[in-house]
Amino acid sequence: MANPHAPYHPIIYVRGYAMTQKEQDETTADPFCGFNLGSTVYRATPEKDRPARKFVFESPVLRLTSDFDYRDVYENGLDIVDEDWTGTIPPRSIVIYRYYEQASALLGSGETPQIEEFARGLSRLILRVRDLVCSHPGSGVTPGDFRCYLVAHSMGGLVCRAFLQNPELGDAQARQAVDKVFTYATPHNGIDLAGVNVPEWLGAADMNNFNRDRMARYLKLEALHRQSGRVDWLPEAVFPSDRFFCMVGTNRADYQAGMGLSRAFAGHGSDGLVRIDSASVWGVDGAGRVSVPCATGYAYRSHSGHFGIVNSEEAYQNLTRFLFGDLRADIWVDVEAVELPPDIQGKAVNALYQFEILASPRGLRWYLSRRMAEEDSVACRSHRELTDPAKPDARGIYLSTVFLANRARVNPKRASLAYAMTLGVRVPDYEVERRFWPDTHYEGGYLFRDTLVIEMTPPRKPGGKWAVNFDWSSRNVGRATQSLDYKSLEEGRIELKVPFANSGAPGIRGNVRFVVSAWNA
Repeated sequence: MANPHAPYHPIIYVRGYAMTQKEQDETTADPFCGFNLGSTVYRATPEKDRPARKFVFESPVLRLTSDFDYRDVYENGLDIVDEDWTGTIPPRSIVIYRYYEQASALLGSGETPQIEEFARGLSRLILRVRDLVCSHPGSGVTPGDFRCYLVAHSMGGLVCRAFLQNPELGDAQARQAVDKVFTYATPHNGIDLAGVNVPEWLGAADMNNFNRDRMARYLKLEALHRQSGRVDWLPEAVFPSDRFFCMVGTNRADYQAGMGLSRAFAGHGSDGLVRIDSASVWGVDGAGRVSVPCATGYAYRSHSGHFGIVNSEEAYQNLTRFLFGDLRADIWVDVEAVELPPDIQGKAVNALYQFEILASPRGLRWYLSRRMAEEDSVACRSHRELTDPAKPDARGIYLSTVFLANRARVNPKRASLAYAMTLGVRVPDYEVERRFWPDTHYEGGYLFRDTLVIEMTPPRKPGGKWAVNFDWSSRNVGRATQSLDYKSLEEGRIELKVPFANSGAPGIRGNVRFVVSAWNA
């Protein structure tokens, strides 16, 4: 019997790292461990004589409550883990994993347990939530059908992965109950400061939780770590990679921790603490081969603070669409050919191609995913990679994943789901025989840049035909009038290919490829 409340399962929030005793005490004193924090920011307006407008994001807790009828689980000042708790909780509940209580001076011993113990505690909490939901009057949920979501920030994502990937750190029934995992700004491949991984001997304040050698042990990835030097792997046998989402921050400038020292040492290409290329996860099969990247979205937000990624509209929209949405689209670019400027054709050339993306659904003010060269978040390929016939896989470039939702349609009578995607391809400069080639070089120029509008109407019945239309804005602004055929894949997925080209010299030619599937069907 399927869970009758799907996709509205309990949400368990796992907060991030608290370094000092003061931070641990503040976390303990906060009933929602930061998940209740919002933000108030200014946005520019189109009118010259009008000042920037103030926009408020209330917080993930309040928005989940107002948008989806979720509720917290505190009653009469008691938490569900309190021994005097005698109630039950409904499926649409927000549960906070308050694992830093035992480390605080307020409610605990003042000594921080190891991350392995945090993972075991998460397992126990999931089983506790399961029992309380299954005993809730009218829930209709049995222990075998119970499912929950894990939503985690920063180190909280490592706590979740340790619980999921290491069978010694939790109960198999608890792992089976996890339906999806969403992480904000988690250092899935550890933390590097000034280009050096946090050393394992740095046990003070448990900083070595972000050392890759130690991570490989508590994540049960010793063999893969020895082969690759990385630990951002998710074995498909322990948890399906298509149920895992990584929200990546790209704004280091607004991260204020350590009076700015953190962002200085983390450097460009980070959220102020976690490097962009360390904040996502890749699925691997039983033989250790990389399958596909987990769903990933990018937002111009810092690791935390007033402009942090958790308290942002962009991340909230990705979270709710991933948990409750109706359509999934993985976005790739397949490069077929690149053309050099005429003056350097036939010479030993080195160049770096940068692929940008801005993806936004119809009617939304914010981007679901944003990867820009100025923010160091672009996908990159070298000229050698794109022209080497021995490396065809290098020409397929994953950009992002977006989820669309019927409930978010601007016009409820329209059955279609639509979004716009701006694709930009840049080559900052060409090097000929290791020297900068200045002729016809213009800083900031694009090989290709256009906005694709794509509109999809799922079939009314299983096995029916999708209706897909598209247009490039250079031909038809804001409209999708051209019919697009698709290729059917396994498991009900379809593949769409939209050609793009700048046929000049220099130039580029290829396809934007979408792998689309129904979500939460």
